[in-house]
Amino acid sequence: MIRTGRSLARLHPLPHWRTLLLALCLSLTAAPLSAAPENSEPGGMIPVESGDDVDRQIEQRIEEIFSQISRFDALQATVHGGVVTLTGEVANEAQAQHALGLASRLEGVTTVEDGITRTLDLRDNLNPLVDSLRDTLRGWLRALPLLLVALTVFALVAYGGHRLAGNSRLWSRLTPNPFLADLAGQAVRVAAIACGLLLALNVLGATALMGTILGGAGVLGLAISFAVKDSMENYISSIMLSVRQPFRAQDHVVINEYEGIVIRLTSRSTVLMTLDGNHLRIPNATVFKAIILNYTRNPQRRFDFTLGVDAQDDPADAIRVGLAALCELDWILDEPQPVGIIDSVGDSNILISFLAWIDQRSTDYGKARSLSIRAAKNALETRGFTLPEPIYRVRLDQAATVPAALETPAAPPRTGGDESAATPDAAADRRATDALSVLPETHLTEKVRLERTGSTEEDLLDGSRPVE
Repeated sequence: MIRTGRSLARLHPLPHWRTLLLALCLSLTAAPLSAAPENSEPGGMIPVESGDDVDRQIEQRIEEIFSQISRFDALQATVHGGVVTLTGEVANEAQAQHALGLASRLEGVTTVEDGITRTLDLRDNLNPLVDSLRDTLRGWLRALPLLLVALTVFALVAYGGHRLAGNSRLWSRLTPNPFLADLAGQAVRVAAIACGLLLALNVLGATALMGTILGGAGVLGLAISFAVKDSMENYISSIMLSVRQPFRAQDHVVINEYEGIVIRLTSRSTVLMTLDGNHLRIPNATVFKAIILNYTRNPQRRFDFTLGVDAQDDPADAIRVGLAALCELDWILDEPQPVGIIDSVGDSNILISFLAWIDQRSTDYGKARSLSIRAAKNALETRGFTLPEPIYRVRLDQAATVPAALETPAAPPRTGGDESAATPDAAADRRATDALSVLPETHLTEKVRLERTGSTEEDLLDGSRPVE
């Protein structure tokens, strides 16, 4: 039991005053370590020789450093207890800060006092600039032969590319499309200029500048492509249209809702002459994505019209009479044959649709359809078919008198003095003959022909190539 008590006494914790004494000793031991300067790394300091007169050594070292720099000749340094005081004159603030920085880097310097005077003298401030320009000019003069060689290389490569791009016969042989030939020539010209520039920079040894130019060109090209997205789309559409050739000049087309006769295809737009005789420019991007209806592509064209007969009439007999009248017309083609079908049956009439074909090269579509309606209508009326008429019910509540102002005046009697008015003249006969003619209109086609021959604007349509 006694041994057990002693062992417990050894494990008993230290008294409180002993703990405080131990903490005090540890703090006194760590104090010299914490008092060490934080910025004790010697990497940025300029060493001086050790000795008794440390201030004199610092002063001599500063004077030796300043003596090697011409713009610090007028500076003096005095050192007392590690405190350096700089006096004298410099040209500007930048030189003063430079001198203060050099002095503060010496080992043993506690602080640096600024007693420097900034003279801001015009000559002292301009002389460094003049010296820098002089050195730059001397460097350019030394590099002048190399610059001449680089410029010669660039000029030769660019001139060779320009001559090659201007060889229209070569590009015409490679591609029959004039637009693609011109585009290929321009691409060769740009590639030659870029290649000449890269070779010139390589001769000068400016490989870093060459990389910077290529990187800047890529970023600039990306920015330009986003800025001119619509223009690039229009330009690419022009290339595709010039290759595809969806129509030719003087074709009668409908592009979306625009109808007219094609004048030309340029690198930016498709030019039409509307049926009213006006110029219409459609962007090629719209034309490339549009639905195009070409009436000239197939010269045969079908027209249709509808006539009504009485509900009591036989529609089959009406169809036979109408088709017989159409077949007698010279402009109606025998093959395909005209067709008549019953369109619908109303309350008091039967609607019959007639369909016939014409050749647009010798027949005008509108005139042929108009005169065909006239011929079928007259034939039906001649054979006794009744064309339905609108029926109106009039209710008369009481007799009404017609105002005198609304009465129809009696026609004046005709006198036989003016015989020329009673007989139609030659102009009237000619107009009546033209009204019954189905010859195609040539006014718009003649205007388009004159427009194409009298204009110097580019045209990407090639008549020798097939139309898609």
